[in-house]
Amino acid sequence: METLGGMRLAQIFNERQNELAGEWVAQQFAIASRRGGASEAQLRSQFAQFVTQICAALSTSERVDFRTPAWDEVRSLLSEVSSQRARLGFTPIETAMFVFSLKEPLFARLREDMASEPTKLIELTWTISTLLDTLGLFTTEVFQTSREQVIVRQQQELLELSTPVVQLWEGILALPLIGTLDSARTQVVMESLLQKIVDTGAAIAIIDITGVPTVDTLVAQHLLKTVAAARLMGADCIISGIRPQIAQTIVHLGVNLSNVITKATLADAFVVALQRTGKSVGGIATRVDAQGAIGAAGAAQNLNPYAGD
Repeated sequence: METLGGMRLAQIFNERQNELAGEWVAQQFAIASRRGGASEAQLRSQFAQFVTQICAALSTSERVDFRTPAWDEVRSLLSEVSSQRARLGFTPIETAMFVFSLKEPLFARLREDMASEPTKLIELTWTISTLLDTLGLFTTEVFQTSREQVIVRQQQELLELSTPVVQLWEGILALPLIGTLDSARTQVVMESLLQKIVDTGAAIAIIDITGVPTVDTLVAQHLLKTVAAARLMGADCIISGIRPQIAQTIVHLGVNLSNVITKATLADAFVVALQRTGKSVGGIATRVDAQGAIGAAGAAQNLNPYAGD
C-alpha cells in the first residue's frame, strides 16, 4: 500500500473511529457473548488499541509491509487476542472476525467519502482489503498454533491423570492402566512408577491391565520394559488383569512373560504381594513355605481357632 493510501486509511480511522467502533463492537459482542468472552467495554478498549496501533504503523513507512518492525505492536495485539480466544473455545473463523468485522463498516465509509473518486476508491478498496486479509490470516495462524499447544498440554495432563500410582499397603504399589498403552504413555507410566518407588521405598508394584482393551506385541514389550525398569529400582512387579482373551493372545504372539508373576485379578495380585512382603490383613498373616507356596494349613489354623482341638 502506498503512503497516500496508508495516510487516507489512517485519516478515516481517526475521523470516523466512533462510527466504526459502534458497528465493529456490535458484531464482536454477538460473537463473544456466545463464548462468554469480553464485555462491550473491553471490546471498545481493544478496538481503540487496535486502531491506534494500525495508524501508528501506517505512518512509519512508505509502503505497508506487515512483516516489518513497524507492525510489531499490531502483531503482538493480534497474537494476544488469538491465543486468548483459542483458550476460550472460539473457532478460527470467530477469531479472524476480529479483523474481518472491520471490512463492512470501513468500506461503507470509503464509499461515502470517495464517491466522486471511483478510480481511487477501487484502488484504495483493493489495498485495504489486502491488508485486512493479511491481518486476518495472521490471527488464524496464531490461533492454530495456540490451539495445538492447548491440545498438547491437555494430552499431557490426561496422560498423567490416567496413570495414577496408588499405595495399597506399606511397600505395595498399584498402577491401574486404562486405555491404549503406546510409547508416549509408557514413558509417563514408567516415570510415575519409578518416582513413586523412590518416594515410598516400595518392594512390590502391581500393574493392573484390566482396563487395557487389547494386548499386542508392542503393548507386551512396553509392559516388560516397565517391569525391567522397576526391578532396577529394587521393586518386583506383578501384572494383574490377565483375562482369557489376553492370555491366549500373549501365547499366540509368543511373548515371554515367564519371569513375571501374572494374576487374573487385582485382588489375587494383592494377596501375592502381601505374601511376598510378609504383611498381614485383619490379624491373618499370609506365610510362604520353603517352596514359595502358601502355608494352607497354617492359614486354616489362623482362620479356625478350634482346629486341631
